[in-house]
Amino acid sequence: MRGLVVEKDTSPRAVLFDLDGTLLDTLDDIALAANLVLKKHGFPLHPTEAYRLFIGHGSRTLIERALPADRRQDEVVDACTVEFLDTYGRNWDRNTKPFSGIYDVLDFLIKKDVRLAVLSNKAHAFTVKCVAHFFNRYPFEVVLGQQDGLPMKPDPSGALKVVQQMNLEPGDFIYVGDSATDMKTACAAGIPAVGVLWGLRGEAELKEAGADMLLSDPMAIKTFFE
Repeated sequence: MRGLVVEKDTSPRAVLFDLDGTLLDTLDDIALAANLVLKKHGFPLHPTEAYRLFIGHGSRTLIERALPADRRQDEVVDACTVEFLDTYGRNWDRNTKPFSGIYDVLDFLIKKDVRLAVLSNKAHAFTVKCVAHFFNRYPFEVVLGQQDGLPMKPDPSGALKVVQQMNLEPGDFIYVGDSATDMKTACAAGIPAVGVLWGLRGEAELKEAGADMLLSDPMAIKTFFE
């Protein structure tokens, strides 16, 4: 963990958020959809908590990790990924909800005229759907998920695309996420990396991946703007 000095005259102009594990608690619905696919094929199921370590690198990697080690052939992974996306599409909002305090911090940021964006390794269509459903009253300027032609995090291409589309510089942002993937993305893009402790991963992972600062609750983000 590198440490970050925040000065009032250098407050960020924008916040780039991760989605799953940062803004939204999606674990239960992702686990449900994946286990339904596994059950259909007679594969062993996983407890919901196990999916904390499966999430973060896109739907295909999620399914590959969930499948038995001897059933991870490309054709099996590809077929189950398609089924997962279809199943998740019918169940994505059963239990999903913003983490406690997220609406409060977004209200605070809007009052401070801070610009907002989302970058996720979740499939783009679901990323857009989740933001539109749960955060429709907030002006997220750019919402990007996994899509053809855009490398997934921790490649910095997506983060830099957000920066470009918002006509800002990397140093104008902070990147807020809950995993090593997020911290590595931020560092590679030249954006201060802020790890959250309420998400899917833990403090040690975030520190090791280069977090500049850790937040124990959403409103702690006020530190950057007061």
